[in-house]
Amino acid sequence: MDATLVLGQQGRLVIPAEVRSTLGLAPGDEMHLRVEGRRVILERQEDAVAELRGFASEVSKQRSLVDELLAERRQAAKRSE
Repeated sequence: MDATLVLGQQGRLVIPAEVRSTLGLAPGDEMHLRVEGRRVILERQEDAVAELRGFASEVSKQRSLVDELLAERRQAAKRSE
């Protein structure tokens, strides 16, 4: 689905009704916006959260990212002494 939006005087965009309906958006829904290069990505808040949780699910439960980060910081501190 494609849509053309016009940026209003106050910087507002209106998402067309057909797009809102297709995405299941309702007034008051929170959206997440991110910029990638010269692109603007707008997605439902829950979809952004689910994507982040998906990344974390690939990390082994036995692996401690905090411990790894602390070890890296300690090594960096030793090198700079």
